[in-house]
Amino acid sequence: MQQVIDPSIDSALPAHVERVLAGYLDERHAGMADMAPSFGSAVESLARFVLDGGKRLRPTFAWWAWRGAGGAAEGHQAGAVLRAVSALELIQACALVHDDLMDASAMRRGKPTVHVSFAARHRERGWLGEPERFGAAAAILLGDLALAWADDMFVSSGLDPHRQAAALVPWRAMRAEMLAGQYLDVLTQATGDESAEAALSVARMKTAAYTVERPLHMGAALAGAPEATVRALRAFGADIGVAFQLRDDLLGMFGDTDVTGKPAGDDLREGKRTLLMSVGLARADAAGRTADAAVLRGALGADDLDAATVERARELLTDLGAVVDVERRIGELTTTALDALGSAELTDPAVRVLVELADAATRRTS
Repeated sequence: MQQVIDPSIDSALPAHVERVLAGYLDERHAGMADMAPSFGSAVESLARFVLDGGKRLRPTFAWWAWRGAGGAAEGHQAGAVLRAVSALELIQACALVHDDLMDASAMRRGKPTVHVSFAARHRERGWLGEPERFGAAAAILLGDLALAWADDMFVSSGLDPHRQAAALVPWRAMRAEMLAGQYLDVLTQATGDESAEAALSVARMKTAAYTVERPLHMGAALAGAPEATVRALRAFGADIGVAFQLRDDLLGMFGDTDVTGKPAGDDLREGKRTLLMSVGLARADAAGRTADAAVLRGALGADDLDAATVERARELLTDLGAVVDVERRIGELTTTALDALGSAELTDPAVRVLVELADAATRRTS
């Protein structure tokens, strides 16, 4: 039985996104289940992953760019735009499933990650081969499927052909930037690049572009916004997106596991050279605190990282002023982002909502 939802998309956007995604995934699942029942059960797992949690930030930024640039809240085209921006959640699903696998993360949103859950399924049923290898293969394939279905959902959303062609520009750029950012992330771990420049480059490519900047670009393009508005929204999105990632870095080190859904210190275990860690190491080196720098470097990528070492790293990053420095940068980025938004010449209530979204993204606790 379908949930009755307020007809105004503006007032209940996340619920509308959930409804559209659920309907699309039900349709695709049914087709796969008829064609290959065994794969159908895997698709069902992907659908649960997509629909179980998530802030729906990407569709929300895209929708309010559309509305602010003159798009209507109701009517046929509004429904098509809703379907198109909801497809962003499938790109997000691809990124999360693959990212968890590459980082060997065990938990996501308080539950086992996709590769872990499929490895457990293999183990419980006594199948042949290695459970971990099966889990990795399943995660790669389901992440790829989510990305393919994102394209399918976007192009079949019923958009005006001219507006869809305009929105394909940020859509295509976003996919490439997301993958480039993922590569830069694993590259910095492999090379051990501790520079602030590398950390910020990863933040811009891996998070800012596909989380905020390109969804805003996409929404503005769908509304036929002038180039000046697109530039202003992209500038707003780039800075808020980096600030969003810097907040994520702080939560990865200091967040409450019950709230974030991921173990505290996961970035350390994964060897992430975040800006927080980059600043901490640079300050320790500059101050001649070699023992403290050794503790931080020794914790990066340590498989046997224990709670005491995580706590010591937290203390050092705080004492070295890295936390204050990252908080300052978040504040500066938020200020420059809001300045850019002020020049975008958007209609109400989009400006108010985007300001609220910026605040929520940079002050969040999960």
